[in-house]
Amino acid sequence: MSVIIKEVKTTGELKKFIWFGINMYKNCEYAAPPLMMDDLLNLKKGSNPALDFCETAYFLAYKDNKIAGRIAAIINPVSNDTWNQKHARFGWVDFIDDEEVSKALFDAAGNWAISKGMTSIHGPLGFTDFDHEGLLVEGFDKPGTLATIYNYPYYPEHLEKIGFRKDIDFKEYLITVPDEIPERYLRISEIIKKKYKLTSKKFKSRKEVVNNYAQKIFDLLNTCYSHLYGFTKLNEKQIAFYIKLYFSFFKTDTISIVVDEKDDVVALGISMPSFTKALQKAKGRLFPFGWYYMLRALQKNDVLDLYLMAVHPDYQNKGVNSIVFVDINTAAIKNGYKLAESNPELETNTRMSLQWGDFHYINHKRRRIYIKNL
Repeated sequence: MSVIIKEVKTTGELKKFIWFGINMYKNCEYAAPPLMMDDLLNLKKGSNPALDFCETAYFLAYKDNKIAGRIAAIINPVSNDTWNQKHARFGWVDFIDDEEVSKALFDAAGNWAISKGMTSIHGPLGFTDFDHEGLLVEGFDKPGTLATIYNYPYYPEHLEKIGFRKDIDFKEYLITVPDEIPERYLRISEIIKKKYKLTSKKFKSRKEVVNNYAQKIFDLLNTCYSHLYGFTKLNEKQIAFYIKLYFSFFKTDTISIVVDEKDDVVALGISMPSFTKALQKAKGRLFPFGWYYMLRALQKNDVLDLYLMAVHPDYQNKGVNSIVFVDINTAAIKNGYKLAESNPELETNTRMSLQWGDFHYINHKRRRIYIKNL
């Protein structure tokens, strides 16, 4: 039976779109399936402010009267204006190991993009740089993380057969947490604090972080990440959305916020205990037991996920990153974390990858942004 493509039009169809991606990996020992409610918030118009200006079309592929694949086609005009491009994006893409299905999905996304005047399509990408991005091409036997895509090994093969090529890669590192903080970092950290009159903030509650520094954190990220692949500046509504989405579940001692004399954030590191095992047990649902697994992950864990690191351009190459490393390493040792998982780092961002040189680490995963001319 031939593949039938249907565009998602209702909330019920959108939920099927989300559940297909979750259920494909519910028994996979390496995937960290997202929570259904998080994807619904992200993809539903009226909840995600990116959809106030992004154009979207979500497609489901049916074969033998069953859903066999899904894909989201996205146009972010802010990104296109920023980078002087006419690119569509694809994301939330999953499909069974059937080339007819994958081709039909990408044909649907590509034809939609052409109808909107786009000349290329690339991905996996979300609406912004804070969504999941990059197709896994190496490290299929390594656990995924809350912030990354896991996909089966046949995905890259399917894309390459229909004409997609590499645009850029990300690397991911597994770092062994040292028993002691390297003396060099301790020494440099103290020197830099005194020299530039910087303070590493300590917090008693999440509320204190959100109320006083969440906006400043995103202001810093808008500044520091502006030159990175695919990045688009977040507006005020988007910042408020991501604060609500990401700042409700974290440990105050696994983040580092460095401020100057004016209390402006000049550097930060955000890390959290790994939620991979919790998400596997939750199987897409926060209730009735998903919240318990997530809470337990915060309290009992031996893996730390490193989400974000940024230093203001005025303070780069001055050793300020040593303050962040000392803060997070201190928390990691204190809490008994044995391993730290970096999130995707652009292969061109050598300044970031060189920072792991004082630690024992391996590059254990690679993911790729693919592109195809239309």
